[in-house]
Amino acid sequence: MRKRRNLVSDINVVPYIDVMLVLLVVFMVAAPLMVQGVMVNLPETQSKVLPLDQEEPLIISIDSNGAVYLEVDSFKDQSIEMSSLREILEKIILANPDIQVVVRGDSEVKYEKVMDLMSILQSAGAEGVGLITKPPKGK
Repeated sequence: MRKRRNLVSDINVVPYIDVMLVLLVVFMVAAPLMVQGVMVNLPETQSKVLPLDQEEPLIISIDSNGAVYLEVDSFKDQSIEMSSLREILEKIILANPDIQVVVRGDSEVKYEKVMDLMSILQSAGAEGVGLITKPPKGK
């Protein structure tokens, strides 16, 4: 007589665990690389948080050398000359007059460069401009 084998109806979850561990490692490695924009050393100061509008703000970065970067897809990681910046900003602000504009300035950048940028923003029609800082480390 033949013995009848019992069928095992359990689900083998080991392959699913392997896939989840691989995904976990990938996201742990990729998360620090997802920092948006140009790396600048922001100054530390105590300030209130700006209220965010419904849409993403226009972020303009200035690095320690005074190079200006627009944080939009078409100018990703490309420095922009101050002379052509006004035209670009006018087009962006004309297309979206209510856009919120914020500046990320390196703590080592010359004050003159920041003031030049603020002047260009004002002449391009930006209503209110915010400055991005980071909170002090001790608080």
